Amino acid sequence: MRVRPPANSDRDGTMIPDKTIPAVSFTTARTGASAKSNELGMRPMQSRAYDKRGEQYLLIKSPPASGKSRALMFVALDKLANQGVKQAIICVPERSIGASFGSEPLSKYGFFADWEVAPQWNLCNTPGADDPKVAKSKVKAVAEFLASDAKVLVCTHATFRFAFDELGVEAFDNRLVAIDEFHHVSADAGNRLGAQLAQLIGRDKAHIVAMTGSYFRGDAIPVLAPEDEAKFETVTYTYYEQLNGYEHLKVLDIGYSFYTGPYTDKISALLDPKVKTIVHIPSVNSRESLKDKHREAEDIMQHLGEWEGVDPVTGFHLIRTADGGVIRVADLVDDDPVKRDRVVSALKSPQGRADKEFVDVIIALGMAKEGFDWIWCEHALTVGYRSSLTEIIQIIGRATRDAPGKTRARFTNLIAEPAAGRLPSGCSAAEPAADDPQVVEPINDYLTAIAASLLMEQVLAPRFDFTPKDAGPKEGFDYGPDGYVEGKTNFGVNDHGQMHFEIKGLKLPKSIEATRICREDLNEVIAAFVQDKSNVERGMFDPEVVPEELTQLRMGKIVRDKYPELNDEDQESVRQHAIAAMTVTQQAKAALLSDGEELSASTAFIDGVRKFALSVTDLDIDLIDKINPFSATYAVLDKAMDEKTLLQVQAVINAKKVNLSYEEARGLAERALEFKRERGRLPSLTSQDAWERRMAEGVAYLQRHASKAAADG
Repeated sequence: MRVRPPANSDRDGTMIPDKTIPAVSFTTARTGASAKSNELGMRPMQSRAYDKRGEQYLLIKSPPASGKSRALMFVALDKLANQGVKQAIICVPERSIGASFGSEPLSKYGFFADWEVAPQWNLCNTPGADDPKVAKSKVKAVAEFLASDAKVLVCTHATFRFAFDELGVEAFDNRLVAIDEFHHVSADAGNRLGAQLAQLIGRDKAHIVAMTGSYFRGDAIPVLAPEDEAKFETVTYTYYEQLNGYEHLKVLDIGYSFYTGPYTDKISALLDPKVKTIVHIPSVNSRESLKDKHREAEDIMQHLGEWEGVDPVTGFHLIRTADGGVIRVADLVDDDPVKRDRVVSALKSPQGRADKEFVDVIIALGMAKEGFDWIWCEHALTVGYRSSLTEIIQIIGRATRDAPGKTRARFTNLIAEPAAGRLPSGCSAAEPAADDPQVVEPINDYLTAIAASLLMEQVLAPRFDFTPKDAGPKEGFDYGPDGYVEGKTNFGVNDHGQMHFEIKGLKLPKSIEATRICREDLNEVIAAFVQDKSNVERGMFDPEVVPEELTQLRMGKIVRDKYPELNDEDQESVRQHAIAAMTVTQQAKAALLSDGEELSASTAFIDGVRKFALSVTDLDIDLIDKINPFSATYAVLDKAMDEKTLLQVQAVINAKKVNLSYEEARGLAERALEFKRERGRLPSLTSQDAWERRMAEGVAYLQRHASKAAADG
């Protein structure tokens, strides 16, 4: 294989610049707190979970590498020793993850007991697939475990499902059932594990610990019914806390880059042989795939350098780079089971885990996501969009492990350029083929990438604690040199990076469920909001959009659809908290982008939030509603992409725009009635205020609709 020169040219041979858009650049404080253990051998997240060990139903949300497996061990051992729980059953989605729950000498580090799993009770290590045809032996093993004096069993989600169906809900009375990677579960009628958990909760005799490294669900179906979810005590350890408490990793960059032609031609511009990288190539069924995965892997290696053979022990490809050095490439795309098993075994070996120089680049297809731990990874390069946000987070998590000498990490999503050079012949930017798949599909991928970056920004941000104006200072928060001053816009930060923010006119939640949502699930609301492509389209590319359409109307609909059980007042409170969290995060980004100064490493995001807070005399919810939540993201794109591409995207999107739907008109009319209650009159079509005119248009639309319906009989 020969070294290829960078292929940054369009099909006509015109050189095009390499445009990688840095959606997020997160700078950490490197406090080292994430790695410090207390007298019981617990890291901060583990200690936080252990403090809640008395809860019957516990949900642990924390990033990859924060120590969820060991957190469960501590909680389970206390339940077994002190809470009358007979046994603990640990369920993992894949057999490979079962190794994370193997025996650990916890007493060596100060805990009162060791975590011990007898070999015969780790069913992830026993032969046989986890399907109904061969599951009988594993179901039998579960039954034997339940009848024994053994304390801990590890199995897959599938094995647990089969065992539950055969043994019944009563078999798990007074036992702990722990579900790892909880985002794989849903309340959908077709999801057996979700239904079984609902039965366990209904019977109320088992303890349940659920764990997830994802901050969003992979689809629109809730994991549990609202009444069941309300029973869980949630322990959240944020990405902000995790990354800020690292010892080595200083900067995390998250961005996306565009390509035209075969994606492999762009790889050379993004791959640095000196940077430890995982490349996730697209599924063979995706539009981005070149339909020959083996050739794609070979092309990537060609871009890295000249092939010199295969290491007979590890199966790694040896590539000589342009600077004369030799790098080691692990190919996980190869279907040959002998070759693949050799590579996987090498990666999982003690040397593979401990030696930074053991491997340099990993090329993967559907692997190296959940349960794959390569702490030295500095760059996760993903080709093609990912529809599942949980998958994106898992992929990013491969690069966010802390390791000696690793000061910077990044995630790059390589996607097809949305419009430039892709309009059919004879189609101008002013008259795009809005329904042509060659135009629409790349733009949809582009919008998905934007949504993913917005959500990752939300995940990386600290937690916000919003209160109404002059609610008073909160204990443990630092309000700056002047302290808390009544009547001013107060903004405080605590030791965990949590931020207290006062907003005039903010509605506080009244019910227990609405309070829980505002405290724990705002990212779920924001995820649903930005995953609606029409919201991103209007917010980014419609020059006539009125911000309140997005912040009040569309966010309001998201909340009503997600939480129909809440009353109108609580729904409005959740809406306000969600749009406030998104807006503050985005405006902090905008403040940092406009600031030419180098901010201190420990306070970059905090300084951005403070700058936004202090830029407004009196921050109120009405002001927040008047800010387009996508404006800061558009400002980034405007700087990073050429004008032609942006205009073409805008033209395609506006060509299919529907001015007003009946459902939107109803929402506007509802806001118009609220306007009338406050001001004693209906909104006017001739008002100088764009939002008032839009509400009036909604009323007029419904009047015309009613008149037409009456005329039609």
